[in-house]
Formats: sequence, C-alpha cells, structure tokens
Amino acid sequence: MPHFVYRITKYDPADRNDHGHYVGVEQPTSDHGPVEEAYLRAVDAFASAAGIDHVAIREPRIAGAARFGLEPTSEDHGLGGLFPSGPSGFHDGAEISLSIGLELVRAMLRGNGVWCRLEVEDTFAVHVGWDQYVYVSSDKPCESALASTQALGLFTEPLQASPYEADVDEPGVQRPADEDFWARLRWLIASRQAAILEEGYLDNASRWHRVTGNTLDAVRAGLAPRARLTVWPDLSVDVDAVLATLPAEGLVEVVWEDENGVITSTVVDETEHRALSAQVTRARAAAVLPLDVGLRRPLFTAVLPDSDGVLRARWRTEQTPSDRDWAFLKKLRRGQIVTGVVTVIADFDVTFVDIGGFTAMINLPELSWRRFGHPSDVVSVGQEISAEVLDVDLVRERVPLSLKALQPDPMALFTQQVGQVVTGVVTHLVPFGAFVRVEDREDGLEGLVHSTELSEEPVTDAEDVIQVGDHLLVKILDVDPTRRRITLSHLQALAHPGA
Repeated sequence: MPHFVYRITKYDPADRNDHGHYVGVEQPTSDHGPVEEAYLRAVDAFASAAGIDHVAIREPRIAGAARFGLEPTSEDHGLGGLFPSGPSGFHDGAEISLSIGLELVRAMLRGNGVWCRLEVEDTFAVHVGWDQYVYVSSDKPCESALASTQALGLFTEPLQASPYEADVDEPGVQRPADEDFWARLRWLIASRQAAILEEGYLDNASRWHRVTGNTLDAVRAGLAPRARLTVWPDLSVDVDAVLATLPAEGLVEVVWEDENGVITSTVVDETEHRALSAQVTRARAAAVLPLDVGLRRPLFTAVLPDSDGVLRARWRTEQTPSDRDWAFLKKLRRGQIVTGVVTVIADFDVTFVDIGGFTAMINLPELSWRRFGHPSDVVSVGQEISAEVLDVDLVRERVPLSLKALQPDPMALFTQQVGQVVTGVVTHLVPFGAFVRVEDREDGLEGLVHSTELSEEPVTDAEDVIQVGDHLLVKILDVDPTRRRITLSHLQALAHPGA
C-alpha cells in the first residue's frame, strides 16, 4: 500500500483534550460552502501531485450504514447525475474520472448516504471518515499538496495507515462465481434443491432473483459487476405457514414473490407483523430468514470475478459448508494420494471416508482387485486408509476414491504365467463350463475352462465331468487384465509335456 498517509481535517489540533477528542466549536457536518470546497481542493491537490486523474470505486455502499454526518440522507444518496448509466455505474471496480470522484467525496462529507473507497491500486487512495475527516494515501510524499492544504486553512497529520484501509487478510479463500459455480447452481436447480439467487450489488443492498433452468443465463447477464451472490433454497408456496413462523420478538428478514413475479425483501420486528401480513396476502411464495449470520442457511455463496476471470473484489461472503467443501476440493487433484478414516460402510455397497473434513466415497469395484463377499471384508469403520483420487466433481461435490489403485494388480502379474500348467480348484459350474481358482489362496484369481476344453467328448453339462471342489489340471491360455478374464484349458494341460 502507499507509504505516505495523511489525515486532512478542519479541526485545529490545539482544540483537543488529553484523550485526543476535538472540543472546539467546529460542527461535525459539512458547511456546503468554503470549508467543503477546501476539502475537495485539497484532495485534488494530492491527486495532482501524485499524477492521478482517474480512481476506482471500491466496496461501495449506501443508506444508513454509510452515514458519517448528522445531515438527512438525500433521496439519490448523492449519486444524482454522476453516472451516465444511472446509479448502476456505482459498483466495485468502476473506473471514474477524478472530477466524479471529488463529487463522491462531497456526497460523503455531506453524509448523503453514499460511501466508498476511492483508490488507485498500490498508488493512491482517498477515504472519508466520521465527522469530516479525510484520509489521503500516496506512494509519493506530495509536499506541494501539503503546502496547498495548509494554505486552504485545513490541517494535515501524518499517519501510519488510514483507519479505513480495506481488510484483505481475512482467512480462507473466497469462492468465485466461475463456470464451476454456475454449473453447480444449474445442477441444483435441475434437482430442485435451489431456486433463489440473492445478488448483493452493494455492500449493504441486495436484489433477489427466482431462477429456473430457462432464466438462469438471463439473470446471470444482468448481475452487477463484482456482486456477492448467495444461493438459497426455493421460497415456500405455503405463505400462511411461513408467516406463522415469525418470531414473537426480534428482527427477521422476510422475502416474498408477489403476484407479478417480483421478489422483495424487508426487515421487520414484531410491531410490523400485521402490516407485513397484509402486504404479502397475494404473494406466490415467501420465506423468513434470521438476521444472525450463524442461523442463516444459504446453500453456497460466491463473488463475481471480472470479465477476464480474475476475482478482484475484496469483500467476502460468509462461508457455508458447501463453500468450505469447495475450498477443500480445489486443493485436490486426480491421481493424488489421500489419507482418511472409514466412517460408514453403506448397505448400497459404497464406503465413505473422511479425508480431512470432507466425505469421499469408494465404490464397490474400487475396494480391491480380488473378489470379496462384502466391503467389510476389505475395510472396517474407523480404519485409517490411503487411497487414490479418481476424480474431483465440483458440481456434485463428490470425490470418488480407489483403494485398489495403490495395490498391485495380481492379474497383471499373472500374465507372466501364460502357457504354464497348474493345478486349481473348481469353484463353481456354469452352463458353458467351469471356473477354477488358479491361485492357492481363498480370494485367489479364477479362470474359465470352457466346456469344449474340459473333455475330448462333447460336454452337455459340466457336472457330468467334474464337481465343485475337485482339483483340476489346467493350462493358462490367456490373461486379459483389462477385461478381467483368464482363459484355461484342461485338455491342453493333459497334452502338455510332463503333464
């Protein structure tokens, strides 16, 4: 960040008490006159000294949370006429001329309800704080601007950093609204697990969209740049039941879709329940959401990247379990070896493994190269295992593993025995021949002796020639590891020299 930081103020440092609080007669509001103009000229002087003629809007917000003065908020929040495209031009990352930036500073000084940081990355920044304090940061000392500011009757104080510096050191990785995000949302819509998209287009302002597979692309195209996105389950069509869940006291957010398909949200307390009920009488659907972040249950969240795919917005969303899973999955790669603990052996022949807070799965064929009766013959609950990642599915949030991938394939090794004669045990009979275990172990490899290879005489039923449990001399004709087949012959074994 810039090395030179100054606080600009109309308050004389001599008029402060022992605690540093101002005790003079200056009002903590804009005079809409010469002092306000002095602030703007001072900011302009610092920008000129730093060679700045354009700035970027960062983390914009409007309304009560942004008020720093005592004046009433203006209807247009101080944005009237500043952007050719209307207020939609007031978004994070918007590049604006210095002249428009100065008008935003004016609106912030007046407490009109608009607030943002004005910055040129790593070079220059202007932050407007409480009670007519302005903070200017630059990568240059701007000595001429300091002299100009003092000549305007304002005071400057060097600081280590602006108290309104963005906090960019929050833990965790922010999920971007990339193609994986949209694919997952489309999949959840198709499976009827999601239908509401909340678009946080400013720091404290949202729009709501009820999306379907047919409307998702149009909604996506109309989102504000760098918006924060929150995906929710669908609204309930039983509006009366939703209203019945309103708490006896305290604030909640109510979201509803009116008869025209417009989605609205409002924050109400117990004194407004009756008026709210009348307002949503004809609503198609509704939901009540707690304001406590810990109690809200969105499905997942993200922030829109820029058109080049780079996520430059600094604000963060409150991570959901799905977001934490996404952050974990982004670190996994196909072919990676992971260690985990078996948590469940399901009745539908899937084994679940905890691999560090995320539950992965091993399908039945990936447990072992060798045959077994039940997955519990191979693994047990609580057992620590290592396995290979077969895939990372960010859409369905699934990670299939393979236990057998870390084991040598006995059939591949068995290819070296093609042409050899061995004695095996008949394990079971089939209409077209018999299966014979050719490895001396309970789960040993088995091969097929076709009926035509059992006897020189035609064999209608293998049981006429051999029985399960018989020891049979066989020749290994072929081993196909890909198709998992071993071809055997009893006749050729008998004709083999030394048989």
